[in-house]
Amino acid sequence: MGLQGAGFLLQCYLTLAAAMFFDLGEQEEKCIIEEIPEDTLVTGHFLLEPWDFKRFSHSPHLGVTVTVRDPNHEVQMSKRYGKVGKFTFTSHASGQHYLCFQTNSTRFSVFAGERLKLHLDVQMGAHSIDPSANRTKDNLEPLESSLQHLREQMVFITRQQEYHREKEEEFRQVSEETNSKVLWWAVVQTSILLSVGFWQMKRLKDFFIAKKLL
Repeated sequence: MGLQGAGFLLQCYLTLAAAMFFDLGEQEEKCIIEEIPEDTLVTGHFLLEPWDFKRFSHSPHLGVTVTVRDPNHEVQMSKRYGKVGKFTFTSHASGQHYLCFQTNSTRFSVFAGERLKLHLDVQMGAHSIDPSANRTKDNLEPLESSLQHLREQMVFITRQQEYHREKEEEFRQVSEETNSKVLWWAVVQTSILLSVGFWQMKRLKDFFIAKKLL
């Protein structure tokens, strides 16, 4: 194995080591929520393994079903993988996307009650340049590949800024509507209190007049 290949494997190992992980039970589904701008490429790498490596690390029955739902809770992608896999999708709308993972393990593939550990690494936008890209795209020079990577990152950053700008505009509108409602409620409360006060003063004055105290 060359130095470049060893570096790539080391990078993958470090990425996996820094990734999140959570446990899953038999036929159990867990979801994570990601805020994703519109038209953004999302790539996920995962590894499913038992907590007890000595007993189940070589089980061929381990697998994961990955389901992606858009902000409207509509299924955008659903596919079954093995215990190691990679999934990609492009978001069609901005907002919260639900990435759900469910094991297809049963008591026939692992012992009953055994928990499984799912390592997960999710990347959005332009990703790091694949060291093998030059071998698969002979017509691209390294400089052109780097420029393309930078251009993709600029597009992704621009989309993120637009998405956050939209969120800020929505939050500003909600804040203005809330402040307006609070102001009108304060005006109504003040009017009611003044009306009740004037009414009480008039009743008290009429009472004193009736008792000939004034």
